[in-house]
Amino acid sequence: MARWHVKEIILVTILAIFMGVIFWVTGPLYTLLGAALAPLGLQPMANDLLLGLWCMAGPLAGFIIRIPGAATLGEFLGSVVEMFLGNMWGATTLISGIVQGIGSELGFAFTGYKHYNWLTLVLSALTTTLVTFGWDFFRNGYNKYQLGFMLLLLMTRFISVFIFGGVLTKLITNLLNRAHILAPRAKA
Repeated sequence: MARWHVKEIILVTILAIFMGVIFWVTGPLYTLLGAALAPLGLQPMANDLLLGLWCMAGPLAGFIIRIPGAATLGEFLGSVVEMFLGNMWGATTLISGIVQGIGSELGFAFTGYKHYNWLTLVLSALTTTLVTFGWDFFRNGYNKYQLGFMLLLLMTRFISVFIFGGVLTKLITNLLNRAHILAPRAKA
């Protein structure tokens, strides 16, 4: 199993800074999307539509760095950057970063950190969806919604997490490989 070296620490930090800025920029978009959906009674969907973007640092770090803990660390550090830039959620962002990072990490752990392919990305999207949905079930009052609406939120969240944490992560990794930025590794 791979170990952490200075190169990996620098890489996860760069990814986290980049993603943390994206997380921070997305905050106002969340507010606008929530306001647009509110008259339809769908305001909670704003969170689930954008959650994949907010969870992207974990799978991106895990898929690129390929060391146990990279997904959790990448997501957490991204939340630190977002918080220090001055987002609307303050320090609770750190808790969300840990929850999202653990959710993402589980997908990599289920493959024993040995396979870095579409299956791993789908598992990571699924575990991220389930862990973060469980968190929102209590934290954001999802337990008060009717079953049909909860299922709609869950499906929306999975699609969002899969698109950002799966498809975009794979595309970015492919681009970095083609540009010879990442060390040569087995095909994913």
